[in-house]
Amino acid sequence: MKALVFPGQGSQFVGMGKELYDSRKDIKDLMESANEILGFDILSIMFNGTDADLKKTEVTQPSIFIHSVAALKAVNGLGAEMVAGHSLGEFSALVANGVLSFDDGLKLVSERAKAMQDACDANPSSMAAILGLDDAKVEEICAQISGIVVPANYNCPGQLVISGETPAVEEACAKLKEAGAKRALLLPVNGAFHSPLMQPAQERLAAAIEKTKFRKATIPVYQNITTTAVTNPDEIKQNLIAQLTGPVKWTQSVQNMIKDGASNFVEVGPGKTLQGLIKKIDGSVEAASAIL
Repeated sequence: MKALVFPGQGSQFVGMGKELYDSRKDIKDLMESANEILGFDILSIMFNGTDADLKKTEVTQPSIFIHSVAALKAVNGLGAEMVAGHSLGEFSALVANGVLSFDDGLKLVSERAKAMQDACDANPSSMAAILGLDDAKVEEICAQISGIVVPANYNCPGQLVISGETPAVEEACAKLKEAGAKRALLLPVNGAFHSPLMQPAQERLAAAIEKTKFRKATIPVYQNITTTAVTNPDEIKQNLIAQLTGPVKWTQSVQNMIKDGASNFVEVGPGKTLQGLIKKIDGSVEAASAIL
């Protein structure tokens, strides 16, 4: 079975989407509609901006979504039987399985990005990548720290990102190194994504989601929070909302997709991060880019 997977924040690069834009008129029209929806020329930033421009959350997230949906259109869905997305990528996955329109998805992604940025500005905080330690040990040590620090991204075995208040994250990093982590690296972000500190952003996203039309999925989406196949629009909504303050369980989602028959994973969107993670989760499956 074929599964489409969609990347999240961090996969952006200058020039992203330009080849897709130039390839076909229908893709060009789709991408140009994004400028009207957002009210600014995001394509010029994607194609010709700087790394600093693209790293702004309110630019990064819509840019990756636009690129991913344009790539999806270019390959016409590839006959997939299930979808998943890493964090932000879940919105692209919901366009792929018919739950969201491109327009509605982009509006939600834009609101999510602005809300997350505002939450970061109001309460500067941190994330850190922990390498070479079992998930259970990371969870155990985070639970012992005073202050907010939680597992945020279960990316693959031996790679887990933690998130929370900066002093708590720094203390956790020190203790995790003592416990045998190969590396505990603070990430260049100023916010604690997928932690309780995103509560204000979660409330804003929930309000926007409740006003948006969600259709029944044509194929299942394996959501970050539940890690299992979901098709019901009401469940999908609640899981999207919960995702902002809960962890991205990517390892578990991929394992469940494989258990349910996925053997061929195709990454749709910028970068090759997810296919690398999938191969670390299970080296027996195929994982490649939709567009080389």
